[in-house]
Amino acid sequence: MRGFHGGRCDAPRHNAATGRGIGAGRGTGHGRMVTLDITPAMRARIKVSAFTQGVTVADLLRALLEREFPEEKP
Repeated sequence: MRGFHGGRCDAPRHNAATGRGIGAGRGTGHGRMVTLDITPAMRARIKVSAFTQGVTVADLLRALLEREFPEEKP
């Protein structure tokens, strides 16, 4: 989370009114949000790849994670 000065802010992302984290319950149907620290160059490569494939960055990363970590069948 960014502070007013543009630097990193360690304030918790929590909504006191609902008792949930900021962004919780957005209804995306995709479950939990994951935050990753990546370089600007990596972010640019991901965005270009998503654009050239005609998908969103989120959808591209979900597909990549599904391929790498498939759900185990009993």
